[in-house]
Amino acid sequence: MRSKHLLLLVALLVFGAACGNQAGQTAPSSTPAVAAEPEFPVTVDGLVIEEMPAAIVSLSPTATETLFAIGAGGQVAAVDMNSDHPPEAPVTDLTGFQPNLEAIAAYQPDLVIISWDPGGLEDGLAALGIPVLIQPPALHLDDAYQQMRRLGEAAGRRAEAEELVASLQEQIAELVEDHGAAGRGLTYYHEVDNTYFSAASGTFIGGVYALFGLASIADAADETGSGYPQLSVEYILEADPDIIFFG
Repeated sequence: MRSKHLLLLVALLVFGAACGNQAGQTAPSSTPAVAAEPEFPVTVDGLVIEEMPAAIVSLSPTATETLFAIGAGGQVAAVDMNSDHPPEAPVTDLTGFQPNLEAIAAYQPDLVIISWDPGGLEDGLAALGIPVLIQPPALHLDDAYQQMRRLGEAAGRRAEAEELVASLQEQIAELVEDHGAAGRGLTYYHEVDNTYFSAASGTFIGGVYALFGLASIADAADETGSGYPQLSVEYILEADPDIIFFG
């Protein structure tokens, strides 16, 4: 029973606190009652943004969800096909894995957000005068908070981003305070794919599990320090994890 409760809590933290609403709670309003005039130009991670962007193209599902959570949904002109939340996000066939420069430019964006550059995209957009903000996958919660703040600065939603971060920190702190010891002494296997790659404790998701006292069976196999070692069926069976998560 304890393991079932822990599964529910971890799922709530990972998915419910990832910028969406939780039951009985309200996300930052998309139209704040009082909003200070954003100050531009701003410099975010070395990128100079001259004016408050009115047409943002997001090729990062994480950035898309954050933009809507900080009230910048009306500034989002297009998103990638993997950005399926929130429901009001525009639907396109853009992709961040094999991006089409012409298709992106057709939306006439004044800011493009990507999680990685597959090669030439940033330079190609820069040649068209389109600024590109790169936000790679966060390595830990503090990194995620900083990315939310920087996205808020870039979108002219600094106050709303700070409000979102404070709300998430409060929710997570309450969960950890109430249930932080729920998994103490338990081990887990987080399956990344069906070839038995797994997440070790040093990854983002591993850090979330650690908040509840869980330890990854993949830690001993992470000899290269990648955070995602490939295990074998024999290794998993011998480790006999208390909980299995299917990613």
